[in-house]
Amino acid sequence: MKMTSIKKILSLLLCVVLIAVVALFATGCGAEKPETSPETTTKVEATLPSADDGESAPVKMGQGEKQFTFKVTDPEGTVTVFEINTDKVTVGEALIELELIQGEDGPYGLYVKTVNGVTVDYDKDGKYWAFYANGEYASKGVELTDITDGTVYEFKAE
Repeated sequence: MKMTSIKKILSLLLCVVLIAVVALFATGCGAEKPETSPETTTKVEATLPSADDGESAPVKMGQGEKQFTFKVTDPEGTVTVFEINTDKVTVGEALIELELIQGEDGPYGLYVKTVNGVTVDYDKDGKYWAFYANGEYASKGVELTDITDGTVYEFKAE
């Protein structure tokens, strides 16, 4: 009977040690900093706090008579807000000049693949940049949309 008690105690002690080792490795492995890709290291982000809406204070860019707000919602859901001033006619011209968007010409106009330094490609990751004006899906492409002062234009990774 004494031998059975010793085996039980040793088994219990071994289980406790194994659990402690597993817990130690589990917390140690999660402490590493994730690598960043070149696409995310070049993006412009506002760091100033704003209201409790979860958005950052606008980053002011450009010079000119026309003004509009430009919002970017990246694939992780982070929203970055820009206040754009320009003399360009279309939203696309202004955003290309400020290097906030990049893309390639396609059969339907500019196919935007990179916004604020973040590239999404439907063929590779099943996501694309959707273009909105005042919260509504835009009826024209960014390069065909004339700037209207006070309008909020937005690209969302979807």
